Amino acid sequence: MVTSSFTVRLGRVVITPNALGAIQSEDIAQAILNHSRGNWGEVCPEDAQENDRSLVEGCRILSAYSDRQGRKFWIITEGDRSVTTILLPEDY
Repeated sequence: MVTSSFTVRLGRVVITPNALGAIQSEDIAQAILNHSRGNWGEVCPEDAQENDRSLVEGCRILSAYSDRQGRKFWIITEGDRSVTTILLPEDY
């Protein structure tokens, strides 16, 4: 796990209907907290480095997590930091 020393501005947080129905709220809340603190979850080291650069350069940030049942989900913050979306990979 790679953790950034930055804080992510999330903007408006939204969730897809599929993710809302599939992921427990506690898992969502923990992942949002991790994402906002620069803990990118289950991304490879290269993607974590890209996220760190994206914080500085104002690009999109992608974190990947698994809920307690092992279901994968993503959190994406747009480059302008106006919105953060929680979604399942199949929602992309």
